[in-house]
Amino acid sequence: MVFESDSGANDLFLTLTPERVLEAVEASGLRCRPVCYPLNSFENRVYEVELDDRSRVIAKFYRPQRWDAGQILEEHALLAELAAEDLPVCTVRPFPNGSTLDQIDEIYYCLSDRRGGRAPDELNDLSVERLGMFVGRMHNVAARRGAPSRPRLDADRYIRRVLAWMELEGTLSGFIKQRYFSAAEALAELADQLMDGVETHRIHADLHLGNILFRDGELRVMDFDDFASGPAVQDLWLALPGRDTESDRQREIFLTGYERFRQFDRSTLRLIEVLRGLRLVRYAGWLARRYHDPAFRSGWPHFGSEEFWEGETSDLEEQLTFARKAATLPSKPRSSTSVSHASGEAQEEVLSNKDYFWDWEGD
Repeated sequence: MVFESDSGANDLFLTLTPERVLEAVEASGLRCRPVCYPLNSFENRVYEVELDDRSRVIAKFYRPQRWDAGQILEEHALLAELAAEDLPVCTVRPFPNGSTLDQIDEIYYCLSDRRGGRAPDELNDLSVERLGMFVGRMHNVAARRGAPSRPRLDADRYIRRVLAWMELEGTLSGFIKQRYFSAAEALAELADQLMDGVETHRIHADLHLGNILFRDGELRVMDFDDFASGPAVQDLWLALPGRDTESDRQREIFLTGYERFRQFDRSTLRLIEVLRGLRLVRYAGWLARRYHDPAFRSGWPHFGSEEFWEGETSDLEEQLTFARKAATLPSKPRSSTSVSHASGEAQEEVLSNKDYFWDWEGD
């Protein structure tokens, strides 16, 4: 869901007809049947294409001017590193020239083997522990080297750049602008304080349940498109976004799996609420910056209305309260009772994926 440049109307994929998609796949040396299905993706364009042998590949076309070639190749390199350690991710097929990236009509694209599966509506305790084990192993690999071309997950990128763009474009005005900017700037300052000195490394950064597939008992993690350098806790809270007792319990189960492979700094759990706030601002900015795309207008018909911004502003102000409260809480020590598989009683509102992941499809 990131946006990295002001691409304007040049990013509408207007030349990307089904015929051009098939031509792009055949340029890799594969022969296609005239079967091409668009898959759900707002930011990029993704298609499932059937080959002559009836197998299928996934063709992903990156939104123009969002990432440069070096940034995309860093994504592909991370996937290759993870696959080399037998982690279940979808690697990218090389083209005849050896590269994993090509262009058609000035649009970067890549090909991957099709991997089936279903995103879970929720995770049971066994799946939570397995996911924690995966993320611990993934972070071991990701921490071995940096990602010099990829962005950092911080307040400058997620909030201040968004506000600067909104100011330039006149996205908000009047009292609602004052309220929204005030809450967002306060969240940015709090994020600076809480994230100062926290260890960062390459992370998935968008690990919500829509990017986790299960098939025949196998877990597979998808869509590293947003990967960035950031704190490890980002790849925990997105999969378990609630702020109720049950979510706390499952986070401990996640960390039990995680710490079989990698140590986790529990003091960073207090970052969850401020990271949630950063994501809310980023989301609003993403919609504003992409709203010239007809897919966004049909997906969010009420975006930009007075009611929309009133709701976003109230949510952001409430989130600031939660983040400030979390910042003052002492770190929770690990205890044997905290990972009991008995269900806990919710003390606060139970948040679902649909509350925070705008590209989430639960069916």
